[in-house]
Amino acid sequence: MAPPPFDLCVVIDDDDDILIATALLLRGLFAEVVTARTPDEVLPVIRARRPDVVLLDANFARGATDAAEGLALLDTLLRIDAEMVVVMITAHAGVNVAVEAMKRGATDFVSKPWSNERLLATVRTAATLRRSRRAVATERARTAVVAQPVAGSTPLIGDAPGMARVHALIGRAGPTDATVLVLGENGTGKELVARALHEQSLRAARPMVTVDLGAITAELIDSELFGHVKGAFTDARADRIGRIQAADGGTLFLDEIGNLPLHLQPKLLTAIEQRQVTPVGANRPVPVDIRIIAATNMTPLMLRDERHFRQDLLFRLNTVEIELPPLRDRRGDIPALIAHYLALYARRYNRAPPEISLAAMTALVAHDWPGNVRALRHAIERAVILAGDAPLGPDDFPLGSTGGTSPTVREAVMPPVDDLNLDRVERRLVEEALRTHGYNISSAAGALGLSRAALYRRMEKYGL
Repeated sequence: MAPPPFDLCVVIDDDDDILIATALLLRGLFAEVVTARTPDEVLPVIRARRPDVVLLDANFARGATDAAEGLALLDTLLRIDAEMVVVMITAHAGVNVAVEAMKRGATDFVSKPWSNERLLATVRTAATLRRSRRAVATERARTAVVAQPVAGSTPLIGDAPGMARVHALIGRAGPTDATVLVLGENGTGKELVARALHEQSLRAARPMVTVDLGAITAELIDSELFGHVKGAFTDARADRIGRIQAADGGTLFLDEIGNLPLHLQPKLLTAIEQRQVTPVGANRPVPVDIRIIAATNMTPLMLRDERHFRQDLLFRLNTVEIELPPLRDRRGDIPALIAHYLALYARRYNRAPPEISLAAMTALVAHDWPGNVRALRHAIERAVILAGDAPLGPDDFPLGSTGGTSPTVREAVMPPVDDLNLDRVERRLVEEALRTHGYNISSAAGALGLSRAALYRRMEKYGL
């Protein structure tokens, strides 16, 4: 015999006959049905176990008909758990009570006397809704990155003219719900701009869900963004909400939006325009309330090429456009960035912050940094790890040519004869490819013979 599909139902009614009949009727639907004649008997159970459904009578005192007690308890239950599913039990023709209960947050109502079929259908639907709400909460917890500064994370540092404009645009666009498109080369800090926008918005207390479209294979993007229903495809063993729905109430950050396949761009456009998504395999759309921030390293010229990007989608995304300058165009910010990363990695590796020589500082400021701030950060981390007692000099930083990989470089990343560990060899090759190509993911992946997604997985594996 299959177990009941749901766990717990609580029934509160002052009529013992109704309690007994309801418990018997619902025992095939719930593993446990707890009944009580007064709220005080069962509130501790509700607080501790958060039932799937609460069936709540509108009146408890003898002769009461105004539903004041039931409505007051409804308010209490929703204060305990705003997502609680409550079905009100009303007297025959108690339409006004039912309407008021629904306004206050009740999920549904049943009127006495009821038919067993009607009660079962109502309670089953309510329990399914509760399960769906819990699934959404679980998925949000799995995917959401709440936009709070992570310990040791990088603030948006810089006051050069190009960065001053960026800060000004963030200050003006942040408090609005405007869709923002962030442009910039790899490593310039596009995600930091997205976080700053979210933190200054009215949605700051809600999640910011990040989707890196460059790290998801094209075959999975549809399911990841929009979700799917059970049976939609071979591996769809259960319903799963997508990242868009997980961001409901908050901010959705679509990183590397230029990687979104052309055939999925109309679907995203529809979701943005109608503020609803249709999971793969589903027939009905689901409403969502989201603010969208997108980012790409594509040039404005490429974005305006229909072969790469739909123009109607571009117009929806770039209500506000923020372009981050490359590091070579704001060299005046480099000393502040160096100071920040020296202190950050000294704390991380439990070392005293190393001194940096004037020659090293001059070399770092003069370098073009093809990988931008990300490349500078990696260079500083490496120098801190390998630092001795002497101040850091130019030779402590990998500032050589960023062109093709020379034989000398290839020899440098080959393992010593006594170290043939495959993971260590692979890590060295990935590091060298990233450094050689200025942390341009596409170029480094091509040099390694990998897809962008495969390179991202290896970077995650080795903490790069």
